[in-house]
Amino acid sequence: MTEQQTAVPPCPQCGSLYGYPDGLLLICPECGHEWTPQGGAEAACAVLARDAHGTPLQDGDSVTVIKDLKIKGSSQVVKVGTRVKNIRLVEGDHNIDCRIDGIGAMKLKSEFVRKQ
Repeated sequence: MTEQQTAVPPCPQCGSLYGYPDGLLLICPECGHEWTPQGGAEAACAVLARDAHGTPLQDGDSVTVIKDLKIKGSSQVVKVGTRVKNIRLVEGDHNIDCRIDGIGAMKLKSEFVRKQ
């Protein structure tokens, strides 16, 4: 084992020894679980995001788009009422990472979605 592999604790969800650091989080490549080295699974969601109505969002939530959103560099539009399942919260201006059926992977701003 390399020095990096011994420094990263095993994944709390699946026990894999192949986790790696990514910024402030540790990531398991086998199951996709993310956690902080200090807080374990409870502190995994370090990003605080709220939808258009002020409801807190978490990783894995389903949301609905509340406004037509033009996709930059494309003629496609994400229509109002589009449902997005299994979101992932990330740092930055566009703080929702998701996959939309028929469009693909993209980032959204939390101010344009509503939690289901």
